[in-house]
Amino acid sequence: MSENKTAGNQPPQAQNPSDDTPEQVRIRVEKRAQLLESGVNPYPVQLPVTATIAQIREQYSHLEAGDETEDLAGVAGRVMFLRNTGKLCFVTIQDGAGSRLQAMLSANEVGMDSLQQFKTAVDLGDHLYVHGRVISSRRGELSIMATAGGEGTGAGTFTAAPAWALAAKAVRPLPKTFTAEDGTEVSLSEEQRVRRRELDMIMRQSARDMVRTRSLVMRSLRQWFDQHDFLEVETPMLQNIHGGAAARPFTTHMNAYDTDLYLRIAPELFLKRCLIGGVENVFEINRNFRNEGADSSHSPEFTMLEAYQAYGTYDTIGQLTQDIVQNAAIAATGSTKVTLPDGTEYDLGGEWKQIGLYESLSEKLGEEVTPETSRERLLQLAEQHEVEVEDYYVDGKIVETLWEELVGDHLWEPTFVRDFPVDTSPLVKAHRSQPGKVEKWDLIVRGFELATGYSELNDPVVQRERFEQQSLDAANGDPEAMEVDEEFLQAMEQGMPPAGGMGMGIDRLLMAITGQGIRETITFPLVKRL
Repeated sequence: MSENKTAGNQPPQAQNPSDDTPEQVRIRVEKRAQLLESGVNPYPVQLPVTATIAQIREQYSHLEAGDETEDLAGVAGRVMFLRNTGKLCFVTIQDGAGSRLQAMLSANEVGMDSLQQFKTAVDLGDHLYVHGRVISSRRGELSIMATAGGEGTGAGTFTAAPAWALAAKAVRPLPKTFTAEDGTEVSLSEEQRVRRRELDMIMRQSARDMVRTRSLVMRSLRQWFDQHDFLEVETPMLQNIHGGAAARPFTTHMNAYDTDLYLRIAPELFLKRCLIGGVENVFEINRNFRNEGADSSHSPEFTMLEAYQAYGTYDTIGQLTQDIVQNAAIAATGSTKVTLPDGTEYDLGGEWKQIGLYESLSEKLGEEVTPETSRERLLQLAEQHEVEVEDYYVDGKIVETLWEELVGDHLWEPTFVRDFPVDTSPLVKAHRSQPGKVEKWDLIVRGFELATGYSELNDPVVQRERFEQQSLDAANGDPEAMEVDEEFLQAMEQGMPPAGGMGMGIDRLLMAITGQGIRETITFPLVKRL
């Protein structure tokens, strides 16, 4: 009796203490060997598939219980359910989109020998091809009644389509599914879903949907930029100097040059060099790496969008950001009103709220805080509100930390938080009317930062001064401070046009649209090895 006839898909312990291979894996490997010995290839190159499961379901949705057709079709998918009786077997196959279709194998149609071979060879999790007549079962289930013979219309060398054939033998069983206390069916823990994403995608429709949602979002972003005359470029991931953001880098070593390199933390400085070179509207979607914590909204490896608009400002780039986020939500869900996992509706539409960082913090504290507020007073406020401050924090970093703890974590609707401290923003142009501030915004959605935007600093003298101050901050213990990038400074000395620039994490954009954590939005997130 094949192991797939039971609900227990978790393999029992191996009987041979010298062999730690699970028993069900050994059984399936033996089946594979027996198939090969009998001249059956359990991994054929081609099969005469004539239609997808989705096409069959759409074309024959009108069939009522008991209806039969003489139409022949060849379909394939993964076996997700299997029930073998005496002379009739039922099998449910699933395609990559999650569409399912029942197949029926009867001794009268395929012969007793073929039916017995099916019972012996096929297990849950196998990829199976079935050819036969499209019918509706007596219970109204759209099905393929497996039928021997019939011309195969798919590509391949078949002169006649087989009633059934293995497309790929799975030698490891699917995980067991059980019912949780809340009534939901569970097959994998959260940790297992992340570590074995391929199983997650097999077992959960929502996992497959996330991959498709991400693809739709990526497509919408590129279409938007193409329609607005932005050029997509690719900049180096291996860099001699890390810059473009305040973050800790990963280091690696290049043997050919015998030199240490950094995995980039941001593409910003190279994209600005494109502006200097005359590519005035430019964007990049690619990987960034930051050697920092991993939690529900941070991943050490993540996908980043950065875009730069010559002769733009943080106002114009803010409007651009609102447009692409709303466009992505519509592309992925059909609306700017998205539904979160708990059923709550969240509205990304309309014009987004704008608040000042210093003003909103002052309102929360009940006293005015400005760029002139003394460090002593800022430290007192941090202590009063039990906000942890590192010794190397500059004054602006204390202000931002206070704001994050007291205000930012509690913002719900999409909000542009504007006008940040100058000493935490070395790449941003000074505010045109408010001393001590820069023209920078952060976009906050449901308490997390989704994007940031600047009026870009383009004065090479001021930029050098800012970099030199960053070097002093690094010497004072700031692990996120930037280095002086002479190549970038020389490029800026050639003349960089005024510009607006923005950066947004794609994984966080998926978080905003779906309400899921970052490890759910990344198809294969980095996890610690067991």
